[in-house]
Amino acid sequence: MINRIVIVLILVPLAVILIALSVANREAISFTIDPFNPGNPALSYSAPLFVWLFASLILGLILGSLATWYNQGKHRKLARQRKLEAELLRKEARKASAETQSTPNLPSLH
Repeated sequence: MINRIVIVLILVPLAVILIALSVANREAISFTIDPFNPGNPALSYSAPLFVWLFASLILGLILGSLATWYNQGKHRKLARQRKLEAELLRKEARKASAETQSTPNLPSLH
């Protein structure tokens, strides 16, 4: 319940701001990749400002996700190793349990 409230308190205002920004910035903006010849038509692209903003947002999300995924690789590897070890121990426990159940009870010598 609290998560929904937090999401609504963050996402709704963010959506309103993004929509207002998109409506206010519909003019075409030129984006040039060539710093030495800014007028080069082969390396210049025109689109509304909100398109560039959304593209940079998406690119940032992708790069951030990849960086996080890469940095958490050691944790995933450790989790895989521990999972294999746990499976091995479970198999050994089942085998030991089956062996104790299959051995006949010997009478005591008292």
